[in-house]
Amino acid sequence: MKVVPIGDKIVVKRLEAEAKTAGGIVLPDAAQEKPKQGRVLSVGDGKMLKDGRRVSHGVSEGDRVLFSHWAGSEVVVDGDELLIMSEDDILAILE
Repeated sequence: MKVVPIGDKIVVKRLEAEAKTAGGIVLPDAAQEKPKQGRVLSVGDGKMLKDGRRVSHGVSEGDRVLFSHWAGSEVVVDGDELLIMSEDDILAILE
């Protein structure tokens, strides 16, 4: 199944959590934080302005992005955990 976002919404798949700390300590699953980085899978049409025009997104499919901890709504599609969020929830594009 393919998820197609509407309007200014973006579908993001979280990147895998780090299993080790910077010092080399292996973290159990319960101690790992959910990553705040992900890959953009699809984007909507863009934000609708009051005059009826649409503004295109600043991110595109395939971009690696950084988002806030509480950003978006989590959904499970075909066993994959995805986030659907507004473009405003994205803090930066990582290169």
